[in-house]
Amino acid sequence: MEVTASMVKELRETTGAGMMDCKKALAECDGSMEAAIDWLREKGIAKSAKKESRIAAEGLANIFVDGNKAIILEVNSETDFVSKNDEFKEMIENIGKTLLASNAKTLEEAMEVKFEDGTINDLIVAKTAKIGEKLSLRRFEVLEKNDDEVFGSYLHMGGKIAALSLIKGASEEVAKDVAMQSAAMKALYLDIDSVPAEEVEKERKVLKEQAMEEGKPADIAEKMVEGRLNKFFKEICLVEQSFIKDGDVSVKTYVKNNGGEILNCVRYEVGEGMEKRNDNFAEEVMNQVKGE
Repeated sequence: MEVTASMVKELRETTGAGMMDCKKALAECDGSMEAAIDWLREKGIAKSAKKESRIAAEGLANIFVDGNKAIILEVNSETDFVSKNDEFKEMIENIGKTLLASNAKTLEEAMEVKFEDGTINDLIVAKTAKIGEKLSLRRFEVLEKNDDEVFGSYLHMGGKIAALSLIKGASEEVAKDVAMQSAAMKALYLDIDSVPAEEVEKERKVLKEQAMEEGKPADIAEKMVEGRLNKFFKEICLVEQSFIKDGDVSVKTYVKNNGGEILNCVRYEVGEGMEKRNDNFAEEVMNQVKGE
């Protein structure tokens, strides 16, 4: 039986499932609306679709390494309660290792990567239905290295913060120190060249206005701006920061003194920039019991 757009629309309105899932369900069930609804329920899609509008800003970040390739990813849940669930952690491991072995570059590609009898998307949908919370793969980044380069990884608070560094010419211990620095000091950029020009100009303008308000002559204000701008860079650029284990040297100098060069560093903090739920712990537990 031919699956029409109106049939897909009707099933979508009934179940709240996505358009492609509805189309697939109808195709699998020869156009039977009732059978398609059951098919979506069995797959957990109808149930999980109802949770799409809910906030998922908790969860965990993790890092997986295989030879010269590494991946850092963040997977979200609605509550911290679920992020401690072993099944949730196993799902993250399955997603991470599966994506690491794939060639996926975007989230859209990642969701279609094959996992067992389905895809990464199918895995997340099934776990959403079983665990009872909205779960989502928020982001990931894959780094690749040459044989003269090393990865450094660090997880803080069990995965609430994760940092993955790529260093050339130094040891894994040095690379891990850089990852720890990134996790602890929350640098916004790798180096000065990475800072957008408009952000630098905005900061320069603010600093100049501050100096002028302090009553400094224009030529003195200009010199003060450059000095304060350097301080600004030391706060937001990883390689310019004071090394946490030795405040007398910068991170760049520490790595250089150990024969290395920082090529990249990626830092994920779970839920950064996202709206947070206000549930208390008792409510989290009740939601789990009720399956909401």
